[in-house]
Amino acid sequence: MTAAVAEEIAHERDCLPQTGRLVSLDVFRGLTVAAMILVNNPGSWNYIYAPLEHAEWNGWTPTDLIFPFFLFIVGVAITFSIGGKVERGTPRRRIIGEALRRSLKIYAIGFFLASFPFFHLSRVRIPGVLARIAVCFLCASLIFLFTSARGQALIAAALLLLYWVLMKAVPVPGDYVQAVIERGGNLEKEANLAAYVDYSLLKGHLWSQSKFWDPEGLLSTIPAIATVLLGILAGHWIKSERPARQKLTGLIVGGVAAIIVGEVMNRWFPINKNLWTSSYVVFTAGWALLLLALCYWLADLRGYRRAVFPFVVFGMNALAVFALSGLVARLLGLIKESTTQPDGTVSYASLQSYYYERFFASWAGPLNGSLAFAVAFVLLMYWPMHVLYRKRVFIKV
Repeated sequence: MTAAVAEEIAHERDCLPQTGRLVSLDVFRGLTVAAMILVNNPGSWNYIYAPLEHAEWNGWTPTDLIFPFFLFIVGVAITFSIGGKVERGTPRRRIIGEALRRSLKIYAIGFFLASFPFFHLSRVRIPGVLARIAVCFLCASLIFLFTSARGQALIAAALLLLYWVLMKAVPVPGDYVQAVIERGGNLEKEANLAAYVDYSLLKGHLWSQSKFWDPEGLLSTIPAIATVLLGILAGHWIKSERPARQKLTGLIVGGVAAIIVGEVMNRWFPINKNLWTSSYVVFTAGWALLLLALCYWLADLRGYRRAVFPFVVFGMNALAVFALSGLVARLLGLIKESTTQPDGTVSYASLQSYYYERFFASWAGPLNGSLAFAVAFVLLMYWPMHVLYRKRVFIKV
């Protein structure tokens, strides 16, 4: 090992969060945001390996675990961040004000990303990933401040039951269903209560102008809050005075149990990411517990800090890399590159398509080239985050 390499490793080890911080949560967050960047940026949307696509409707793929993992992580973090403020005696009114401001900032970033670069406010998407995170963070923070762990568990269960009843028992107006059918809509996908609420209140501001529903819509935010609350409960467990091995065992047992319960619930209320069904909440929370357990074992118990370092880099600036990756991807799709054909004609393609065809598909083929492009994009996003990490710059809102 050269002196330069040894110095770099030592620097990275010194930069890692110290033992007073739950490193596994940073690792889990970084792993999740890296997976998000990977699945959001294939070389071509026509060539994607099945596990890197969302399930078409009912069911799940590994990609369908990413967003609920974000919300689950938000819940775990609440027990440490807001819980720490409570323990230090910070006035509750001040904590609420800080949570509200943070929620508004997160939503503002999401709104900017949805509007960029043309800012057509008349049809900009109002819901979204960051919008859901903002709302769920604020609601879960308030619940955390005013209830005990038992109360938080009861509220999570009540939210899941309420959503189940609403989706199963409340009829959708017939004229809306007929309008969907006449326009060629899929009855199962679009003629449900969540879609009806989104279409009624946010028409023209949904995920796609051709859709009647939004995967991050209004009604489905109810069970999404429960996802954060389940993360809070996991945070209580990790933060407790129990021995580390007992915590690890509890995470694993809880994860397996939640997956089984989610599969059982799936028989009556299908696992569905777009509707964020109650079974989906429980099922994905189970997988989140298992992955958190793995990260906890690797980073906090075994101390494999060098192995997880890249994910810590992403995790410490997760919101920054989320926003940066969105902006870069949008620009790559908008900026055009000209190519002169043998017959003298000039064709134009986006930079994204140009780079994919020329530097990836040309040697790896369309499918593997698409995956290679996505991996390269993740590495591209890692570079500025690594620079920020070395300079100890952590962008927070």
